[in-house]
Amino acid sequence: MALICFENVGISAMAAAVPANTINNLDYTEHFSLEEAKKVVEKIGVYKRRFAQPGVCSSDLCYSAAEKLLSDNNIDRSEIDLLVFISQTPDYRMPATSVILQDRLKLSHNTITFDLSLGCSGFIFGLSLIYSFMERSTLRKALLLDGETRSRIYSPKDRQAAFLFGDGAAAALIERSDSFGKSWFSLNSDGSKEDLIKIKAGGYRYPSSPDTMKEYIVDANGNIRSDEHGYMRGSDVFTFVAKEVPSDVHKVIEVSGLDMNSIDYYVFHQANMFINTHILKKLRLDPEKVPSTIDKFGNTSSVSIPLTMVSELKEKIDNKLLLLSGFGVGMTWASCILRTRECKISELVEI
Repeated sequence: MALICFENVGISAMAAAVPANTINNLDYTEHFSLEEAKKVVEKIGVYKRRFAQPGVCSSDLCYSAAEKLLSDNNIDRSEIDLLVFISQTPDYRMPATSVILQDRLKLSHNTITFDLSLGCSGFIFGLSLIYSFMERSTLRKALLLDGETRSRIYSPKDRQAAFLFGDGAAAALIERSDSFGKSWFSLNSDGSKEDLIKIKAGGYRYPSSPDTMKEYIVDANGNIRSDEHGYMRGSDVFTFVAKEVPSDVHKVIEVSGLDMNSIDYYVFHQANMFINTHILKKLRLDPEKVPSTIDKFGNTSSVSIPLTMVSELKEKIDNKLLLLSGFGVGMTWASCILRTRECKISELVEI
């Protein structure tokens, strides 16, 4: 079982950045009628999103979040020994975007850098990786940078995705301290369900070609996309999440020796309102303990958990037990329980 316990490592500061360009979903009607838009929006609960301007990449959003974090906390950049970048919308196929960010942020050439390509569970997987480095080494400080420009990979003519995804980034500073105590992680994967959320073409299995870029009608509802666009099998994704996520939450709580009432806040990946409401009800959670940002930022993939923490828990996070849970493309899913201690959260940055 992929259950891991860490000790005396935690998040000491966080920041997040979103594009200033706000999309009102009820005005997003170039390809659909207002009636169609309302029907979709009311089901998924996404009323506004942020879209990056042309030329703005995930790394630019991460850079802004990281600069805010480093500046607000007077961090000595020479003490950043590790930088992990999480994204499925990197700047290039090569080089790694983490190396580019190391240079832009003026970090030491001794900084360890690498990219992690995971979707909606990525923030928790990234945390576990950095916690492992920090617990078993003499590293001083680590940066986890998580950025996505998901608005660019889905077809605006496909109802299942057109109103759902937005862009954003987050930065977290991880350090060692006895005050953090123990944290628990559950990490999971099921590649047999790789087809539930996917971009078929554009990699090396199905390289880009004129044919992969052609748009076509994909179903009886008239949804249109190309093989270069992302797609989701919505009902199958829901079935998967409804089965695996509540079970994983119970599993990580059980291994921690805690109980559901011990958790101060549950921060879930912001998939859509329908899925998240189902999880909340199935776990019988108090809505006051479950912050949500799906209505104003949409689904920002792996960014949604840290973005929700920065946006909704800025004044509430000190000395709290948090349960984080991410799930999606892969399929992968992960949950963790961690304690915050004097975690400094910066004001949200708009660029």
